[in-house]
Amino acid sequence: MTRPSHAPVLLDRVVALLAPALDHEGAVLVDCTLGLGGHTEAVLRECGHARVIGIDRDTAALELARERLRPFGERFVGVHAVYDEIAEVIKDQGLDAVDGVLFDLGVSSMQLDVRERGFAYAEDAPLDMRMDGTTGPTAADVLNTYSAAELTRVLRDYGEEKFARKIAGAVVREREVAPFASSARLVELLYAEIPAPARRTGGHPAKRTFQALRMEVNDELAVLNRAIPAAIESIRVGGRVVVESYHSLEDRLVKRAFTAASRLDVPPDLPFLPEGSEPRLRLVTRGAEMADQHEIEQNPRAASVRLRAIERVRPVLPPARSSRGVPR
Repeated sequence: MTRPSHAPVLLDRVVALLAPALDHEGAVLVDCTLGLGGHTEAVLRECGHARVIGIDRDTAALELARERLRPFGERFVGVHAVYDEIAEVIKDQGLDAVDGVLFDLGVSSMQLDVRERGFAYAEDAPLDMRMDGTTGPTAADVLNTYSAAELTRVLRDYGEEKFARKIAGAVVREREVAPFASSARLVELLYAEIPAPARRTGGHPAKRTFQALRMEVNDELAVLNRAIPAAIESIRVGGRVVVESYHSLEDRLVKRAFTAASRLDVPPDLPFLPEGSEPRLRLVTRGAEMADQHEIEQNPRAASVRLRAIERVRPVLPPARSSRGVPR
């Protein structure tokens, strides 16, 4: 098996955003996308008081990260889970809340660099693309069982592929000849179906289709839609949630959740701010931050990153109670 490499994106900036929340005894960070542990290693090195709970659905990545982080002893614990299970993971660790949560979304270096996982289109490999290789349908299953309409939706919505309908129709025709099993055959089909002028712009012609299949196989947007609000609820006062997104759909979802959490919940024309109506969270970053040209040249995967952070400034409101002392 190919040995993966790993270059965390915006590493110094991520640590700088998390550090204020982790600068006290007993501080805990949940790294929801542990991967090979690059971000976690930097946090453990730079934030001497912090412990990290690392979540990953990829058992191979967890094994490698545990080995890498072994020198930090009990300051690190790895958990096999999907990151929308963050509340359960925190509870299972005997905690009510944490001080930081980090998401580094999208496909990891671990998955891209290991040819056998089938995430990359540059080499022929089985069409797998599962982040958790122990369960669930593969990319081949999607290609071989979805209707033309379902495939069109996946390619259009998750890959923003202009030729989604054309590609879906070709897949349905070709799988009648033989089921799809490896990436080379799919790449060959994409070269045939995407017109030559379009192939000369926007990167590799397989990029959008492979991204769409990966997001469908791993149910990424639905998981993220559950995970971001759960992460926001999990942080105590002074705690921060930091998110790195690499796709416009991901970033839009994160932006919407952060904006809603930090918005004033009063009419805009109200002449005064009632006590207790202040936002309980504040945006730490102004809009989305991006990698500079130097980092992009060193690590091309940084080109599409969008970094956002939010901080809790007031405690979670307790449930409203009626005059009989029963929650409303």
